[in-house]
Amino acid sequence: MSDDERRVLITGTGVVSPIGKSTEEFWKHLIAGKSGAGPITRFDASGYDTRFACEVKDFTTEGLVDRKDAKRMDRFVQFAVVAAHEAIQSSALDLERVDHDRVGVILGSGIGGMETFETQHTVLMERGPARVSPFFVPMMISDMAAGQVSIQFGLRGPNFATVSACASGAHAIGEALRLIRAGDADVILAGGCEATITPMAMAGFGNARTLSTRNDDPQRASRPFDQERDGFVIGEGAGIIVLESEDHARRRDAPLLCELAGYGASADAFHITAPSADGNGAARAMRRALDDARQSPEDVLYINAHGTSTPTGDPIEVQAVKTVFGEHARRLMMSSTKSMTGHLLGAAGGLEAVVTALILARGIVPPTINLERPDPQCDLDFVPNQARPQVVRAALSNSFGFGGHNVTLAVRAVM
Repeated sequence: MSDDERRVLITGTGVVSPIGKSTEEFWKHLIAGKSGAGPITRFDASGYDTRFACEVKDFTTEGLVDRKDAKRMDRFVQFAVVAAHEAIQSSALDLERVDHDRVGVILGSGIGGMETFETQHTVLMERGPARVSPFFVPMMISDMAAGQVSIQFGLRGPNFATVSACASGAHAIGEALRLIRAGDADVILAGGCEATITPMAMAGFGNARTLSTRNDDPQRASRPFDQERDGFVIGEGAGIIVLESEDHARRRDAPLLCELAGYGASADAFHITAPSADGNGAARAMRRALDDARQSPEDVLYINAHGTSTPTGDPIEVQAVKTVFGEHARRLMMSSTKSMTGHLLGAAGGLEAVVTALILARGIVPPTINLERPDPQCDLDFVPNQARPQVVRAALSNSFGFGGHNVTLAVRAVM
């Protein structure tokens, strides 16, 4: 960040998650170490190797979205609109008093409207092309979460989607940071949304051998950094933050959670699903975020890990952290909240940015649950099983995606 670029603050959060459909409910259960995993209820999964996931239960748009509009939104879009409502409300952003041309929306989704795609494909096969919904394409495409949030609130600033698998939400937030710094917007709603607990998605991830098959004990299945981990648990939901230029936020006396201080992105250029074995891509993303924030590694006390609970990915992330932080890696805390929420894929970076901002604002670090027998290769402080009161002034959030996409966001306390 150059001297003439504007500082960017986080002023609001919106959450739809497997452990809470608002920020406060989510945070309460996160700190308590509650797992959101359970048997799949959205379809009959009895013939699948993995029969559980982290679903958002009892979700509704009632009272927030017109019923006709809601029927024309895929589930991932509905999650985004509901989370955006809360984010705007929590930031105390008065839409009657802001310049709508300078308020943008950037939301990531790794897969988009998978449920709509599957449903309409069934219609095509069973009833013919004439019966496919004319809303099929605008319900399915990944940019429609950003588009619908813009439409619902009349926000006419920069508006687009980022699609980079499990890094999508974090990429959205990083690009929003750049646009506000450059003066192209005063406020941007940024984050991610995903809804892929569907028959095709579960079959595809399952046949790729990426999912846990701990069907007899779903709540203990997501166990990042544990020796007995056997894959990730799919989750769904949305995490959205409100980003504002510092002068805009202070002028309206907005609630200030923390500063989004840096953004680093890189590519492994290695493999379509596996991370580079030396962790070089992840390490470069972390270094770039630190450089962008003008912070030294020693400033950082906490990292929200990508930490998916896969046999390959977890130790590689640990190696990358050691490469960047050296001996300081032993002094920082690093937890994976995916142990509770499951892996929200393209929404993960948005939800975990919310987590990281709240840690700075509230002075307590959520745990990595189910960490009972640490992998010898994973030998850092993962805040096992219990939340820890701790003032944190600077932190990172990591998001890494299929295709070798790496993103790190750097946040720090507002001075």
